[in-house]
Amino acid sequence: MLLRTLAAAVLLVAAGLIGWRVLAPAEVLASATTPYPPLTIRQAGVTSKINVAPLVVDGRLRVYAAKHQVRADGPVDARTVYTARWSFRRWPEQLSGVAAGGTTVVTRWSDGDLVALDARTGKISWRADGPEAPGYAGHRTGAATVWDPPGLRIAGGTVVVTADQELMGYDLSTGTVRWRMTRPDGCAESFTTAEGVYACTGGGAVLDVVTGEPVTGWPAAPWTPLGCDSDGSGCAGLRDAAGHGWVHGKRAPALDDPDATVAAGVVVSSDGNVVTGRSPSGEGGASWSWSGSARVLGGYGATVLLLTPENTLIGVDAGTGVETLRFALGQGGESTVWKPGAYRIAGGYLAMERLSIDAPDDPESPIYYLTLDTVIVAALG
Repeated sequence: MLLRTLAAAVLLVAAGLIGWRVLAPAEVLASATTPYPPLTIRQAGVTSKINVAPLVVDGRLRVYAAKHQVRADGPVDARTVYTARWSFRRWPEQLSGVAAGGTTVVTRWSDGDLVALDARTGKISWRADGPEAPGYAGHRTGAATVWDPPGLRIAGGTVVVTADQELMGYDLSTGTVRWRMTRPDGCAESFTTAEGVYACTGGGAVLDVVTGEPVTGWPAAPWTPLGCDSDGSGCAGLRDAAGHGWVHGKRAPALDDPDATVAAGVVVSSDGNVVTGRSPSGEGGASWSWSGSARVLGGYGATVLLLTPENTLIGVDAGTGVETLRFALGQGGESTVWKPGAYRIAGGYLAMERLSIDAPDDPESPIYYLTLDTVIVAALG
């Protein structure tokens, strides 16, 4: 009996030790052991179909999000997901958001920690405390975490973090707090501009991202940001409370059209059968039309990117409207009958989720995505 009791006690202690090792708070950093991938220029076309959403960093790496981990692989044009070049895992904290500026990848975690990683090596560049953040909301692909991170923006060399009651700006290169304030009213939604301004959509604040000081001279709010990246950053234009258009802080009458947006420096609109491009002022400069039904995805360099109902990607010159690229978002003759989901244009690549035609509203549904290879990636040339 004594031996049985002793054996049971030993097993209980062993189980406790194993449970503690598995569940105890921990961080695991695996930095890169191979040279930084070279920058490659690919001919325009589909390069891969993968099961996670990549954030293309520096035109050389793909960065992915999971519930407790951020990782990277390369090269960018690899046909499948490769073994991680570097990875950073935290337990039990959840990865709330990922953003990149140059070769710095900033991760935000549910406990509020900000951890910046050098994309070239995977080593930690700096870390800083911050307000608690939402938990992981990336679903199967991680798209929401890397393409639209909640409360995390990078602009003007500043990392801007928002929480329920706080608004903070950190230096991108060091993590030093540049400014801090109580979050103003009207900041439930926000965006940043190409000029380095942080603006609350409802008009609660317009701030210089470097100093945190108010910026004056803006038209009446609320504002509709236009020509932005998928995460609401780098916006080139907006419409004010009166529906008047503005581009880079200057009046843009061509943008008064409620169906118009900004892409590659021009105002682009579609009436369902024709896409038109005009200079923001409406006078001189670009004035062209492209015949066909297409959705305006955004701009890349001097190219306006369009997507047809058949999921053919079209590129037209922003100055002339002449087609510069055209290819189907598919590989090997596969069907392109699917519904476009979230997407991101960055680093010379387009990455887009592929959804089932009859996809329900729930991303966790087994029939939400088209296939197991949920994301298609294409080089823009």
